[in-house]
Amino acid sequence: MAPFELATPRSLHQAIGLLDAEDPDIRPVGGGTAVMLMMKAGVLRPTRLVSLRAIEPAYSQVSIGANGELHIGGMTRLATLEHSPLVREGWPVLARTLRTLSNVRVRNVATIGGNLGHADPHMDLPPVLTALGARVTVSGPDGERTFPVEDLCIGYYATVLARNELISRVIVPPQAGRPAAYMKVTTRAAHDWPALGVAVMLDMQRGSGLIQSASVIVGAATDKPTRLTGAEAILRGASADDATLRRAGEAGAAELDIVGDPHGSASYKKQLLRVYLGRAVRIALDASARRDHHA
Repeated sequence: MAPFELATPRSLHQAIGLLDAEDPDIRPVGGGTAVMLMMKAGVLRPTRLVSLRAIEPAYSQVSIGANGELHIGGMTRLATLEHSPLVREGWPVLARTLRTLSNVRVRNVATIGGNLGHADPHMDLPPVLTALGARVTVSGPDGERTFPVEDLCIGYYATVLARNELISRVIVPPQAGRPAAYMKVTTRAAHDWPALGVAVMLDMQRGSGLIQSASVIVGAATDKPTRLTGAEAILRGASADDATLRRAGEAGAAELDIVGDPHGSASYKKQLLRVYLGRAVRIALDASARRDHHA
């Protein structure tokens, strides 16, 4: 491993100042889980790593904003989110997803900002946060900008972040009891990289049992989390019966340019999507019904 400088700034401002918009060999590092693997594989040979572990504690905290939104500091560890009573109570789909994300050793050190900024299309959180309508706040030398998580990834390991920008906050609107679920299909253990991930969130018409609107996001089968607008259109105003869910799965598979990889061929992933989109909707509705029963 080639020698490199390890910088440990004490503030977010200092950390940003140590990055360079023009130098790809200077990288920020939060938990370091992805960076260390890339260095061991020889695909990353940094000249400087900027550790974010010593920056202000405010960027590692979870809180509720004045309008009920969940505010997550960019340096918040995934394990902190997983065990947060605020997350478990108000955003159960996020809590359920975190329990099967990677493994406990990774969750104890990996951060949400690093997870999103890494932009690996097999990650579980980006499709879930996109379905929830989450936003990221990005800090750089020119100040802050906030935009939807849906607009963060632009391709395989690629984001809209400049090299001297950092994800400082993630803001998640209230789930507010809306049915939501994330299903991932793996060939091995539940915490392994998925061949397909499907996140759904539903707005239900009160008293009718019909789906007023749906957010359906697929991950792992594409080079970035992708919204299935055709499937959403079929679910809108419909009941979650077998025929509707089957048509939504077919529409999702038809509209998607699926990428094959070692986790599964393109045709295999298309078939998974046809089946698991409907299952995700059913699981979301079942989880919501159980929660209402115990309320």
